[in-house]
Amino acid sequence: MIGVTDNLSIVKDLLAEAATDAKRGPASVRLLAVSKKQPLAKVFEAAAAGQRDFGENQVQEALPKIRAAEAENLIWHFIGHLQTNKTRQVAEHFDWVHSIDRLRIAERLNEHRPAGMPPLNVCLQVNLDDESSKSGLSPVDVQPLAALVHELPNLHLRGLMCLPAIRDGFEEQRKPFRILAELKEFISTTGIELDTLSMGMSDDFRAAIFEGATIVRIGTRLFGQRS
Repeated sequence: MIGVTDNLSIVKDLLAEAATDAKRGPASVRLLAVSKKQPLAKVFEAAAAGQRDFGENQVQEALPKIRAAEAENLIWHFIGHLQTNKTRQVAEHFDWVHSIDRLRIAERLNEHRPAGMPPLNVCLQVNLDDESSKSGLSPVDVQPLAALVHELPNLHLRGLMCLPAIRDGFEEQRKPFRILAELKEFISTTGIELDTLSMGMSDDFRAAIFEGATIVRIGTRLFGQRS
């Protein structure tokens, strides 16, 4: 059975190949290992093989992992829907939040970010397909919220995130990612410089990279099926 270390090497090669084919430098794509519902031992194995960025979507599951791996100096990303009663814990323990979709959440993260810690890196989540089962902003609401979040001193607005509906075929997969990339560029014209597109997962990362993804979220390809 192939382990996490070997899977990590394979995934990194696939991301580098996609970036090269898209005429981009492999270093322009950052791998976010989605460790939700995965045992701590697999996190340590990935860290030992050089992986630094890990994504979690449940605060109560993530905090024990973060504490246990403190000496590893890992970078922790919150990628799930964030409730107001969890903002203090996220602000105190995470380095990134990818899923901001309303001002109240951003304000609470800003309020709870401890003094002495660097600003919390954040992305706005966009619901490109208007799916009721998923969180996220309508594309027309992104720029107004970006302008407000950009002013919060304890947050650093880095970019946009999406989780589009499943599509068949490479060209169809590219379409929603292209919309997010265009939205990022539009916001940049308003004076808010964004450098992050968090998009693409195990089945569509290649299409995302061709449309400018800078963070790709990979879980089962790295860790196997969730426990």
